[in-house]
Amino acid sequence: MSIEIERKFLVKNDLYKKESFKCAKIKQGFLNSNKNRVVRIRIIDSKGFITIKGISSKNGLTRFEWEKEIDCNEAKSLLYLCEKGVIEKNRYFVNYDSHIYEIDEFIGENEGLVVAEIELKTEDENFKKPSWLGQEVTGITKYYNSELSKKAFKNWT
Repeated sequence: MSIEIERKFLVKNDLYKKESFKCAKIKQGFLNSNKNRVVRIRIIDSKGFITIKGISSKNGLTRFEWEKEIDCNEAKSLLYLCEKGVIEKNRYFVNYDSHIYEIDEFIGENEGLVVAEIELKTEDENFKKPSWLGQEVTGITKYYNSELSKKAFKNWT
């Protein structure tokens, strides 16, 4: 268990793909998407995970996170119990100036949305921004995966 410090940004173009050292396919659903606690089931390539996240701080930068790897077949079964709105995305990993950016290129109901995340050691840690990084959306709840599962990007006005 840990406290996650993370910032989120929209992505301006697909130049991150050329800089990526890895790409993973992700499918995830939510057993509980209550704002006070989120229980997520995720399959990354052929590995299953269960994750519990607490409520975000007021600025959206930090929150409690607990994650455990589970059997992939169990994760697939648990996806059937999840709330409506399973999310699918390709996640690209980019090493930039001693930080790893995770760029989620959503597919399916959220196609067209591309969001980059960076995990930090402290809330005020300095980091360099790659040219493809756009507007910051940290703390804007409509960009949380748990919210995207309820109101897909294609339904935004």
